[in-house]
Amino acid sequence: MLNQAKQSKKHKQNTVRIGAGEWRSRLLQFPDAEGLRPTPDRVRQTVFNWLSQDLTGKVCLDLFAGTGVMAFEALSRNAKSVAMVELAKAPYQALLHNQSTLKATGAQIVQQDALQFLAGNQQKFDVIFCDPPYQKQWMDKLLPLLGEHLAEDGLLYAEAEYTIESNAQWDVVKHGKAGNVYYHLLKWNKSF
Repeated sequence: MLNQAKQSKKHKQNTVRIGAGEWRSRLLQFPDAEGLRPTPDRVRQTVFNWLSQDLTGKVCLDLFAGTGVMAFEALSRNAKSVAMVELAKAPYQALLHNQSTLKATGAQIVQQDALQFLAGNQQKFDVIFCDPPYQKQWMDKLLPLLGEHLAEDGLLYAEAEYTIESNAQWDVVKHGKAGNVYYHLLKWNKSF
């Protein structure tokens, strides 16, 4: 009996709820995967308040899409399109499933390394969501590159296991902390 419980827990699908917009209260399924942690509801609500709730016409990028909750939430709030980048196979497959379930035609989902995607990308984004795996120094690699991918007046939402400080390249417009998650809204200083 205990072995059955372990097996069913191993194959259990996790869910996260979209908070507002067209798909409000719809559940997204996602698998257990190393480093995969959905942005908490409270943090998402705060972030979308910072972004003025309605993303009508915005072109977005979710660079480490994971569960896809930030991207699907943006689409639910009328974003024109969201490119979702996810390298891991199981989360990538779940993103495709959720895209199909929601009939999310504005989602473009690619299975690719984040740095490779950025190297080959020419598109500019109004909002970039960036929540990379912790303890791998991703922000050190990404922050010098992401400004070039933002549209005029674009914003970067970044989650990390530490506080990101304003510097010559980035201005931290807003920030908060929930549990072990430090979250930030940044604006690129083009004169850098």
